[in-house]
Amino acid sequence: MFSLMPREKVFFELFNKSAANAHATAKALQALLEDFTDVDTKVQRIKDLEHAGDEIAHEIFDRLAKTFITPLDREDIHAITSELDNITDMADSAASRLMLYKVGVPTDDARALGRVLVRATGSLVEAFKLLDNLKNSEAILKHCIDVHTQENEGDRINHHALAALFENNTPPADIIKWKDIYHIMETATDVCEDVANVVHTVVVKNA
Repeated sequence: MFSLMPREKVFFELFNKSAANAHATAKALQALLEDFTDVDTKVQRIKDLEHAGDEIAHEIFDRLAKTFITPLDREDIHAITSELDNITDMADSAASRLMLYKVGVPTDDARALGRVLVRATGSLVEAFKLLDNLKNSEAILKHCIDVHTQENEGDRINHHALAALFENNTPPADIIKWKDIYHIMETATDVCEDVANVVHTVVVKNA
């Protein structure tokens, strides 16, 4: 097990902040999907969270450049930071498409994908709360497994959603719109799994 000097804890604090922001963004997207009213305001809220995520990522990268000895391998810090930021980017992209495409009421599958993303980011939040003490390795890995489970569920929902587009005589323009939105949302769950994979690697390397 490794020990952390106080000056090194800032990376873990920032990871927690970034994961919490990704979770907040996922919940804001889900709120939009569940109640598709006041769309402009809700989309702007998601965009504000995406900008906040960018600021957190920039702070981590800046500290990484200035820190000689880091608590984790530099490539792992970089990967975690980039992928957490990508989650908020994907959520923001999905929200922007929902407004841009004027899709009307979101589909049941879109709402289901939103719930998956909320659960996946929630599991990441719990994992990062424990990451600064690898005596918690078993619990950390459990949360990583939870993320993998949600990613698999996202794949299943995405496949069902695509099949439904063609089975229900959906107009071609709407097929194009929803395929894009589904792809972005499913990719967001893939990115959550990417984060979980890095965390798993960190635990294995340092336990």
